[in-house]
Amino acid sequence: MAVVGISRDSPYSHIEWSRRLSLGYPLLSDWNAEAVRAFGVSQTMDGLADTPVRSVFVVDGEGVVRAAHRYGDGELPDVEQLLDEAAALNRAS
Repeated sequence: MAVVGISRDSPYSHIEWSRRLSLGYPLLSDWNAEAVRAFGVSQTMDGLADTPVRSVFVVDGEGVVRAAHRYGDGELPDVEQLLDEAAALNRAS
């Protein structure tokens, strides 16, 4: 199982966020909004196109999205639920 984070932020800001939060997984930059559009989570916010909706996707080893979750601005993902969904994929394979 691999965990990665993806955001529209620059790779340089990811270095700082990773350091500040002591993240144990890589952050990938979607600078050109390709992932935002591909995953269907693009929105226009405050006049900025392709701003992502806060989302989490659980993707299997074949690249198939097995679970998708969207969150409001103040909402945080249920990490235990996401880990359970990922673990279920590992058991199924």
